[in-house]
Amino acid sequence: MLVAAILVVFPFCMAFAAVSDMLSMTIANRVSLLLVGAFAVIAPLTGMDWSLYGLHFAAGLAVLAVTFTLFAVGGMGGGDAKLLAATAVWMGLGIELVEYLVFSAFIGGALTLLLLKFRNSPVSALTGTNVFLRHFADQKAGIPYGIALGLAGLLVYPDTALMRWAFATLAAG
Repeated sequence: MLVAAILVVFPFCMAFAAVSDMLSMTIANRVSLLLVGAFAVIAPLTGMDWSLYGLHFAAGLAVLAVTFTLFAVGGMGGGDAKLLAATAVWMGLGIELVEYLVFSAFIGGALTLLLLKFRNSPVSALTGTNVFLRHFADQKAGIPYGIALGLAGLLVYPDTALMRWAFATLAAG
């Protein structure tokens, strides 16, 4: 059951956040709360060392401090800031967090460029009423960065401590 939770909770939350941001330009607080709460329960049950456990939460707090500042100056959305911090808890203070932040930046940059190009194309006028594409076509809408955060999280997640533990448990088993 613990392995199943590791295999399902984080990927589901990342996919949900990406789709939610695409459809509504919002990422619900419950996604970030579920991520942090699930990690808080799951990690100790895997035998994670308490100092490492604390460092995972330190990663989340460090990212929250930076993203809250960016939110306060209008540089990012609140849902994005909270999702980044909650995801950082799962990544920990290691190379996985760096990979996540770099992938998020590159995917987010590519998404931004594609959306700007799309919004200035004739196709955007045809898709403005489509439920899946209406925010993509809206010149006044922001960038649904949750898509980039979700994709980056899914790319890096297999390298995290919890996934390594889950894979080792499955292989032993």
